[in-house]
Amino acid sequence: MSRTIIDVYALQTVPPSNLNRDDTGSPKTALYGGARRARVSSQAWKRAVRLAFADVLDRSQLGVRTKRVGEALAARIKALDPSLSDEAASALAAEAFAASGLAKADKKKGEAKDVESGYLLFLSHRQLDSIAAAALDASRAGSSLDKARFKALANTEHSVDIAMFGRMVADMTDINVDAACQVSHAISVHAVDNEFDYFTAVDDRKADAAETGAGMIGTVEFNSSTLYRYATVDVDALHRTLGDAAATRAAVEAFLVAFVRSMPTGKQNTFAHRTLPDAVMVRVRDTQPINLVGAFETPIRETHAAGRVELAAAALAKHTVAVENAYGERPVGAWVTQVGEQTVALADLGKLVTFDELVNGVGEQVAVALGQPA
Repeated sequence: MSRTIIDVYALQTVPPSNLNRDDTGSPKTALYGGARRARVSSQAWKRAVRLAFADVLDRSQLGVRTKRVGEALAARIKALDPSLSDEAASALAAEAFAASGLAKADKKKGEAKDVESGYLLFLSHRQLDSIAAAALDASRAGSSLDKARFKALANTEHSVDIAMFGRMVADMTDINVDAACQVSHAISVHAVDNEFDYFTAVDDRKADAAETGAGMIGTVEFNSSTLYRYATVDVDALHRTLGDAAATRAAVEAFLVAFVRSMPTGKQNTFAHRTLPDAVMVRVRDTQPINLVGAFETPIRETHAAGRVELAAAALAKHTVAVENAYGERPVGAWVTQVGEQTVALADLGKLVTFDELVNGVGEQVAVALGQPA
């Protein structure tokens, strides 16, 4: 059965930075190809993508992941019926959420305000609006929202971020949503050694020149790297969840913009590390996703004649052709956005376009695949 799979590849150089820290504050790393690589976890970059969605999608197309579901419902109930007191809205929200069976037991018996779930719960804004309206309608009719109704409302009108990244509810598995998108851990194409920046801060109120010494000293760990990034979107799975071809196209286009332009914000004020990719390559396949990370199993080592970005682009281009020739893979669509001469090796692997043109071209391909006019 033919599929529509969108593979997104990017090479991106970041300056000294600490994008994604481990539990000791050190930049995350990974061993790959026998060498220590800089790493940015998929979770960190998916969080950045979700935040970036707010710039390209309407709030009604998005969701919220929170334990404070009661608070979110109470605010909506209060907006629907301003005559209710805050306490009454909170009590009604608590009653509605309790029907789901997902509410955490309240330690203060009888206190309904700000009832929480036992774990982070991912619901779309439209789902929360519908649950709040149903709870209010049931209350006015002298009844209360039941579990079946809550479940039905929580399992329709999924948001783009839920459809892309999925939802798992351990205590209500029939409202789980399979993720249509997978994001790999970004890794450096070369080996890295973390470094330490020793810093001091001066106390501005130490006016006496004889009083020397810093008011604060410390260290921050960092590295710099050229990252290989990869993500894949199963358009068919996305369409099954969203249920609409136009919404699916819009979601794909929004994801491309958010994935390429987003950046985890760890230590951002310290390092001002925001960059854009040196190159972006998108390949639409009808078979399966293909991560081309094997291009960098041997770490890139810059030379006097060529830097890491140029060598990484050449390695990625060579590996792409080798893999696709070996397995008879022929993308049904391919686009490349590249910056300058350093990444020119990728130019022949697809239609060479600006990034806006790339996003629109992929969107048109998705529309055609779903039987819609481009």
